[in-house]
Amino acid sequence: MRRAVEILFLVLVLFVGPLLVANYARPVVVDWRSASYAPTDILPSPAAHDEAVVAILAARAWGWRGTFAVHTWLVVKPQGAARYERYEVVGWGVQRGVRAVRQNMRPPDAPWAGNPPSIVRMFTGEAAEEAIPQIEQAIARYPYPERYVIWPGPNSNTFVSYIIRQVPALATEMPAEAVGKDWLASFYPVALATSRTGLQLSLFGLLGLTVALDEGVEVNLLGLVVGLDPLDMAIKLPGIGRIGLR
Repeated sequence: MRRAVEILFLVLVLFVGPLLVANYARPVVVDWRSASYAPTDILPSPAAHDEAVVAILAARAWGWRGTFAVHTWLVVKPQGAARYERYEVVGWGVQRGVRAVRQNMRPPDAPWAGNPPSIVRMFTGEAAEEAIPQIEQAIARYPYPERYVIWPGPNSNTFVSYIIRQVPALATEMPAEAVGKDWLASFYPVALATSRTGLQLSLFGLLGLTVALDEGVEVNLLGLVVGLDPLDMAIKLPGIGRIGLR
């Protein structure tokens, strides 16, 4: 009995405690309809940057969801193109028959419901140019184009992690707070980690384990991730994400 209590206490400390901190620290947007969706100019300007660009971006999710998760999306710009194309999955309207996969719903680097974006990973030049056709093909193959489930998936983060897995050149460690990233778009519970530097075991995004050079060790419980990355001297906490010296 004592051992069970100790385990429960440890789970509460590791999973619930960080969420309380994240909820207190996160910015609060009062009304999403009046939130800013203006470009933030964190991406290279197409007018000044002729090279191809592929970027993965993330911003805190809307409302109470922002305590737990970020929303991620992809942007691409072929060489010489005058604008970016933005691809993401959104749940609004899906119940009315609107497709979950959206293109250019917002400016490429606009805030998400008022929450500022950050660049998770950016590729430029020849590597980006070669990846863009593969990205477009992977988007066309995405198995849930008309489905959205906020938890545990498939959702916006499931979409981005699926594209990364389908395009080897995009190998990237997804943010630990990208709830839904561990939903594997197949019936097989084992897959390469999105960084392609290790393996992931996941049971419908609800329970899982990732062991990889880039991700370190991640334990997924009900979509929330606790992790340790020795190479980067970092820990990962639910709602907070990565905390490290590098």
